[in-house]
Amino acid sequence: MKNVDLAQAMREGMRRLASGVCVLSTRDTQQHPLAMTATSVTSVSDEPASLLVCVNKSARIHQAITEGADFCINLLHQSQQEVSNRCAGGDQGESRFEVGNWVLDEGLPYLSDGLAAFFCQQDKLVPYGTHTIVIGTINRVLVSENDVIDPLMYLNGGYQLLAGVDEG
Repeated sequence: MKNVDLAQAMREGMRRLASGVCVLSTRDTQQHPLAMTATSVTSVSDEPASLLVCVNKSARIHQAITEGADFCINLLHQSQQEVSNRCAGGDQGESRFEVGNWVLDEGLPYLSDGLAAFFCQQDKLVPYGTHTIVIGTINRVLVSENDVIDPLMYLNGGYQLLAGVDEG
């Protein structure tokens, strides 16, 4: 193993951790839809059903989320790389929603053709460094009816495909 500066070593080490690709979606106080790609998403508990997502404080979506907006975590499948790319790059406003099968559910945008959609209410915020850890209580989950689970993965700075696994 090589010895490098801590921040660089952390980034290099984390590039080796495969992550499922998700898109966080919400609306701001003027009801404009917002979305951002996220790989820092994980379950917290099943009682109460909850998850967390890490949101960079400089992201446009940060203000809406920290002001208490409900949000949705959309798990992407391997055919949704373009959705991920659109939601990852700079401030594109509502053009982020021109790619993918977005629908509104009680005003909250979600991808109707993703692997799953977790509808959450913001429960707790933990500011930490450049990010805010957002813990959301899950109110409802929609799961794909497809029997093959084919997530879009991110590893070593790029997308990776995982061979489809039967849900069985």
